[in-house]
Amino acid sequence: MKAPNVMEGLTPKHIDCAIEEIADTVIMPGDPLRAKYIAEIFLEQAKLVSSTRNMYAYTGFYKNKKVTIMGSGMGMPSMGIYAFELFYFFGVEKIIRIGTCGAHSKDLHLRDIVLASESYTEGNFAYSYNGDPTHFAYPSKSLNEQIIKTAEKTNKKVHVGTVMTTEQFDFYSDIESILKRVPEGTNLIAGEMESFALFHIASSLEKAAACLITVVDSKHSTDFMSIEDREKSLNDMFLLALDTVSEEEL
Repeated sequence: MKAPNVMEGLTPKHIDCAIEEIADTVIMPGDPLRAKYIAEIFLEQAKLVSSTRNMYAYTGFYKNKKVTIMGSGMGMPSMGIYAFELFYFFGVEKIIRIGTCGAHSKDLHLRDIVLASESYTEGNFAYSYNGDPTHFAYPSKSLNEQIIKTAEKTNKKVHVGTVMTTEQFDFYSDIESILKRVPEGTNLIAGEMESFALFHIASSLEKAAACLITVVDSKHSTDFMSIEDREKSLNDMFLLALDTVSEEEL
């Protein structure tokens, strides 16, 4: 897979800090307030290093490992901007997305953690990005394996499977029609809005990416996690990502 042809001499337009202020590994929630919460609760010596457009990036230490927590915003276009800038301009080697999802599988319940083994989209993000007509994108195998290993070590249950990256919020669209168009044999367990862009960009730049998401609603239930819980009650997932980073041999 090739990287896109980018204009020479470009500088980042959406992240405003020195290269050394961003760690090699970034943990990336969608919500910038979630990034603020994680940095304030879990990091030592946390410093706000970028706040352009209120998309907060904090760098600090977790168990003596330098890590950056930065929001991505919602949807593939926003993820595409921040993931690309982090990889391309700031030398980031790994990004772990941590976010929320809706369950497609009846086996998933509120607060369950999902690790994406692949991401499907019916959109044309990849074709627009670098002319690749694919609708499937994949995380780093070694990073996923490390997350699974850390989950086992810390007694956290993780469901591994295919997720769908949509271009709109599931409940605000005709999701059943979309699901009918999914290629035969694709076993979707959850839906979200960012992982395909992250995986595709990471692969094109020979970087590593993974996606951990927590179930906050389901097509099989009328139960929804509250707005406050979505922002602050996902600590098991946050800690799984942080512990993975702290134990990696970077």
